[in-house]
Amino acid sequence: MGGAVAAAGSVAEVGAGLGDGDGDAVGGSYLFDNGSVHAAGQHRCLAAWLDPISVGALRAGGVGPGMRCLDVGTGAGSVAVWLAGQVAPGGSVLATDLVPLPVPARPGLTVRRHDVVRDPLPEGAFDLVHVRLVLSHLPEREAVLAKLFAALRPGGVLHLLEFDAEYAPVLTVADERDRELYERYQRAKLRAFRARGSHQGWGRECAGALVRAGFTGVEAEARIGMLAPGTPQLEMQLHNTWHLRGALLRQGLTEDELARLRGMFGDPRFLACSNVVYAVHGRRP
Repeated sequence: MGGAVAAAGSVAEVGAGLGDGDGDAVGGSYLFDNGSVHAAGQHRCLAAWLDPISVGALRAGGVGPGMRCLDVGTGAGSVAVWLAGQVAPGGSVLATDLVPLPVPARPGLTVRRHDVVRDPLPEGAFDLVHVRLVLSHLPEREAVLAKLFAALRPGGVLHLLEFDAEYAPVLTVADERDRELYERYQRAKLRAFRARGSHQGWGRECAGALVRAGFTGVEAEARIGMLAPGTPQLEMQLHNTWHLRGALLRQGLTEDELARLRGMFGDPRFLACSNVVYAVHGRRP
């Protein structure tokens, strides 16, 4: 991965593995493969759910004109595009991902294919770093935190958003057999992620990790939403049954059970809690 910085709004053409469409990146360990035909839908659901939380945290953190920002794991770039509008004029946003999706062009916005584990970052270069749903998937998360700390200038702020995906209780179902299936589905997802080195409960630990990495003024906010028909939270679960299909089958679910889950997610009698969303920030002294 990695390569030269592309022109504003474009992607540097550096080799990156594409997946087989069922959540298994070729040569990689990330189950949510951006090469999948389901990736765009996944990012759309995440943006609808999480962008208001991310934007609220960034506004509260004082993002403004002239700032230099880094958006790690940018995906479809919704936060990076918003940041580019906030830091203009005179600011810049570098958006990175292993396999970025098409990102709308904006003045001051550059998109780079970049592996945050292996590829270097400039030291002391950024006023603000935003990372959403990335570090929990990386076994090297503590080393990456140290790299992000070094990439900030003194006084710069790191904004993290992570899940505690180990918390996801179902509240109401049409049939108790549906409850048991949903709980098995959640356990199968967790096993699949753990097999790839992901820690799906890391959201509740990331504030402590920032403190250990040397950040000061560390603050955290936790939010829980509802998975109900018509919400992006539940639509994301529907996408997961397709995006992670291969991994879920290997963890013991069947095609019939995945089809039953899809029907359950459209039933108005289904209601569950979302994962806990942790918005955490800290400052490099």
